[in-house]
Amino acid sequence: MPEISKWMSQMQTDYPDLVHIVDYGKTYEKRTISLLKIGQNTGAKKKAIWMDCGIHAREWIAPAFCQYFVREILKAYKTDPKIQDMMKNMDFYVTPVLNMDGYIYSWSTDRLWRKNRSPGPASCNCSGTDLNRNFDANWGTIGVSDDCCSNIYCGTGPVSEPEAQAVTYFVGSRKEDFLCFLTIHSYGQLLLVPYGHPNYTAPNYQELMDVGLAAADAIKKVHGKDYTVGASPDVLYPNSGSSRDWARMSGIPLAYTFELRDNGTFGFKLPEDQIQPTCEEAYSGALHIITYAHDKTFNGAVATAVATLWTILLAVGVTGSSLM
Repeated sequence: MPEISKWMSQMQTDYPDLVHIVDYGKTYEKRTISLLKIGQNTGAKKKAIWMDCGIHAREWIAPAFCQYFVREILKAYKTDPKIQDMMKNMDFYVTPVLNMDGYIYSWSTDRLWRKNRSPGPASCNCSGTDLNRNFDANWGTIGVSDDCCSNIYCGTGPVSEPEAQAVTYFVGSRKEDFLCFLTIHSYGQLLLVPYGHPNYTAPNYQELMDVGLAAADAIKKVHGKDYTVGASPDVLYPNSGSSRDWARMSGIPLAYTFELRDNGTFGFKLPEDQIQPTCEEAYSGALHIITYAHDKTFNGAVATAVATLWTILLAVGVTGSSLM
């Protein structure tokens, strides 16, 4: 964790015009939760992309991916007109490690620790709440446990945990700005769309699936890995209280959970030689979704503006011949 924090500061130093560290909450153990805000300062209110990694402590490949993603978009910004466009129109909010307490504990004490580190209720000797069951999205209804020793303990109530509160407040207070919400996990090679509860279907389910399938194609082209796309009850298991579901219910149109490599051979203990290829393929998938979100918003807006202008010209009697 100290290495990641140092790296965040370095990014801000290396790219002062594009990168700013924003503190937006505290963990149970009073560590400051920070993100990197990345984008051109245009002085205007901008649309936004959310990405968080490390909500589950043991999923070490996720924070590595957030760092890789940041490095690649900053590198591409220098030469790629598309990335330049996106950074002009949108800000990227990237949290490399959301569950800092749990992440540190997974390095120091228990490699397979998943939850945060808040104490259980008075009647329980176990610690930790599963942050990805703690969001206010059909909270506590399915795929959770009320046993505080369970890995899927959902907490004492919706958004009872400070880490979930931080995301809910930061994203929720500007939810109309966010086009896309990506939360990065492992493992299973999946792209999960809302909702985790089998009784609910996202209003734009078909769009989510189409974009997700195209992202999976982009992933496969990099190293040949297959990623399965679908709602959690269809391809994994039902669950409630996830940040992805909360984001979609809040009105953010595109919300996805990435489950990175592998398929269970190494599980959470992904070998070091797979870090780079995992990040490369996931980058391709994430970039596809983000580009779609951008183009739908901004290319569509341009087309609408042109059509509106033409309608006005026709209304005032300006025709092709009179423009010659």
